[in-house]
Amino acid sequence: MWRRAGWTFRRISTAARRRIDDEGDWFYASEWWGTDQSDGHTVLRSTSDKGNGVVSVVAFHSSRPSELYWPATEKWLRQRYAEAFPGEDEDEARFNVLGYQWRSLRFNEETRQSTVKVMAAYRASDPGSVFLMQQPHCLAVPYLKSMMSVGLATLASCNYCLKSAVHGKKKMHVLCIGHGGGSLPLLLASKIQGAVVHTVEIDALVIAASVQAMGFPAFSVTTPSGNRAFPKPGKLDEVLWKGTHERLYLYESDAEKFILDTTNLYDLIFIDAYDGDDIFPRALWDPDSPFLKSLNDQLHPEHGTVVVNLHSDSDLLNPDGSVPSVLEQILPMGKYVSKVGRAYKDVLAGNTSSSGGKKHGLGFTVSVPWVCNTSLVVCKGSGMINANFSRDTIFDTLVSKSTEVERILNLPFSCLEYIKRGFLLLD
Repeated sequence: MWRRAGWTFRRISTAARRRIDDEGDWFYASEWWGTDQSDGHTVLRSTSDKGNGVVSVVAFHSSRPSELYWPATEKWLRQRYAEAFPGEDEDEARFNVLGYQWRSLRFNEETRQSTVKVMAAYRASDPGSVFLMQQPHCLAVPYLKSMMSVGLATLASCNYCLKSAVHGKKKMHVLCIGHGGGSLPLLLASKIQGAVVHTVEIDALVIAASVQAMGFPAFSVTTPSGNRAFPKPGKLDEVLWKGTHERLYLYESDAEKFILDTTNLYDLIFIDAYDGDDIFPRALWDPDSPFLKSLNDQLHPEHGTVVVNLHSDSDLLNPDGSVPSVLEQILPMGKYVSKVGRAYKDVLAGNTSSSGGKKHGLGFTVSVPWVCNTSLVVCKGSGMINANFSRDTIFDTLVSKSTEVERILNLPFSCLEYIKRGFLLLD
């Protein structure tokens, strides 16, 4: 979830702006953010029974790609169909694009929980069969770009061979706590052929919204027993996702219960779990909670990395610097980011392990450009990054690896842009 304090932006000069290939760039924020509450039209609206209030999906016009390029997409869809189902009637492989939209998931009408881009199309043989395909290359929300950039750069800095995972030569086990529209897990599974991504979402309504109104692969949805909700992929799944959907698992579950029950070992964990009241639950950061202790057990001991999206301290404190009364009940001591950061670092990468042996690892935070969010990173790295390195050495390593991440994944945006601001090591 993302915030902007007092509805103001952190602006960066665009006086000498380069050509923008990233459709999710902040330059296009007026499209996918909307300029006021009256923008767009609501395509889904319902009330959550999981504390998220009114959940809605609002659609906005997308200027890219222009209609001139739609035939190329229709040709791509025909080719994908022919590859998946060779020898079938050519009429079945004909598709028509209806257009593209940005779709924003909101809680309680105001809080923008996530934003995705979708393509709407239909099969020419069945004009009533309109389907949505989320565009995995479009990562619009700045804090998600920050989380992905710092997470993968940190993982690579701990001697994890990212290139092998990208080319499918090794598995990368990823956990996302908090689903939203699903743009982050979808991008990871699309760009990293070896990525197996588990996503945990407590609210069935959010899951339904992402699949029905935001074009997330339906085959990813699992039942409470852990089995696929659909026994096998449909034809459109095969055409649109070409195997990506088979490496996505979307669980309806409480995060604490999932972590306590799972036996999976994860290389990378992303946590973005704000509720309808814009609160990060205490159970997910309390150092004495079963959640953090179990999270430690499920994190790879050599390079395991956790990235947490947090609201910046300045966005949460009163003008006089005091903690608002509602936060006193949640964070009774000190500031928000430092409090949560200390809890994660102490449990996941403290000075000593439960058995008395020395633990390696570190924690740091970076500021997210344009919005008032902070990315908290804690890793168990015992490779290039460890607790004995200086702040400058660690930062230089991350900068170097961020360039490598951007190149290997062929990203349309600069990872460095989402790493270099406000870098601060946790003591």
